[in-house]
Amino acid sequence: MCKSWRTSRFFVDAAHFVHTTFLGYLWCFTRLFIQSPSGRKRFNVLGALNAVTLELITVTNESYINAESVCQLLRKLSELALGMPIPLVWDNARYQKCAVVFKLADELGITLMYLPSYSPHLNLIERLWRFVRKECLYSKHYADFSSFKTAISTLIDRAHITKKKQLETLMTWKFQSFTKVPFLAE
Repeated sequence: MCKSWRTSRFFVDAAHFVHTTFLGYLWCFTRLFIQSPSGRKRFNVLGALNAVTLELITVTNESYINAESVCQLLRKLSELALGMPIPLVWDNARYQKCAVVFKLADELGITLMYLPSYSPHLNLIERLWRFVRKECLYSKHYADFSSFKTAISTLIDRAHITKKKQLETLMTWKFQSFTKVPFLAE
């Protein structure tokens, strides 16, 4: 077997979880009042999903994801010392495509691969973010921001162990294809 093809594969993207109530159902015969926080606080997670082991390497904050956050993630990935090339697949966010990120990735031996614009269906980590929202946010209320962050962090940290069966069916390498689709009606 040729060793040159053996690499890890990480899909990278950020998720911004807003502390508010997300309704799971809308229709109701009687009027219900649902307690909701202000929605002004958000928990940002920049994650790199290992497509083989389903482990997630993260950088989190409560302000903004920027080039500095990306550099923190690159350093964390480099510290894994996998002994093989580290290619990252991610979208075209502006903070990912700056000289600081390019320089650090080159120094650390990390390959950056960008998906075409507007193609979240090709980024495997988007499925994980949808899963986290379904498990932690929809039809749930968190009284304070601390419990909100804890619920998300716990799921993210332990999902590859506690939710392994669900993730294995969700995180397949089958991507939506748009072959033989007419773009303009004739």
